[in-house]
Amino acid sequence: MEDVLTVFKASQLCRVSSKTIINWIDSGHIKAYKTVGGHRRIDRRDLDAFMKKQGIPLPGTDKEDQKIRILVVDDDPIIVETIVQALEEDEFDYEVISAADGFEAGLQVNHFAPHLMILDIMMPDIKGYDVCKKIKENPETKEMKIIVLSAYLDDEKFKKMKEYGADACFSKPFPLAQLKEEVARMFELR
Repeated sequence: MEDVLTVFKASQLCRVSSKTIINWIDSGHIKAYKTVGGHRRIDRRDLDAFMKKQGIPLPGTDKEDQKIRILVVDDDPIIVETIVQALEEDEFDYEVISAADGFEAGLQVNHFAPHLMILDIMMPDIKGYDVCKKIKENPETKEMKIIVLSAYLDDEKFKKMKEYGADACFSKPFPLAQLKEEVARMFELR
């Protein structure tokens, strides 16, 4: 186990973006120092203490492995916050993170290894059909479930998304209760 961590490594352990780690450091939540080159470094014990205090599961704990991990991908911060909050407060104690663009979503798929992605297919840098297809064709991610969101989803697009691998599709605006019910059903929790 490493004693000194980079921001990137800390972001992997906390399953958040590097920017979030930097924000936590800058606001004094995580102790860190800067190298001569200006790079932030974090003592592993300080990060572990922060993670425990915040209730972030430490890597290798059983609790972490039991939680269903959900990635919400949407460029509308209000929609993201609404979905994340609803799922985090759900009785099944999901672990939920978000991504605001396709690049961050790709990083989170690799680092966070979500069981479910809730994906807005009408984002500037994402082609929802391609995302679904790539996820379902990759042996490492093909078991990931995908719920597609779109304000412009008609029966034809719904059928196309299913062909590309979406497990469920919702038109915006959508009832949160129905989304939560679908997530629980997908994982046979109800």
